[in-house]
Amino acid sequence: MRRTGHADRRPALSGRAIPHGGAAGPLSRRDDPQGMDGIAPALLYGPGMPHPSPATIAQEILARTAACGAGRSICPSEVARALAGGDDAPWQPLLGPVRDAALALQREGAIEILRKGKPVPAEAVRGVIRLRRSAESQA
Repeated sequence: MRRTGHADRRPALSGRAIPHGGAAGPLSRRDDPQGMDGIAPALLYGPGMPHPSPATIAQEILARTAACGAGRSICPSEVARALAGGDDAPWQPLLGPVRDAALALQREGAIEILRKGKPVPAEAVRGVIRLRRSAESQA
């Protein structure tokens, strides 16, 4: 069988071509530039899952970064797991709100966001990050 050069398209079950990774999957932030702001918390987090306020998330970040000690950092997933009620609870949907709260705390100067062990400005935050108390907030 000969290839036609359409590597970026896959045939759908109906015989129509759809873009790779496109209409078959759920919406992502890339597909929804307005973000998740208009979605009700019950739909975003799932039924029965806690949806903590940004202030509650910020308090948990500050408590965990203070508890780990000076110069040490935490993973945002630790905060999400704690807010969800443990490892067995669905904590992954809380990662976005935890990152948003971390960015707000960084703007206030309360914490630093680290990437590859080094502090990064808010506009450079992407991928795997860690959180630690800023030197000013520890003094």
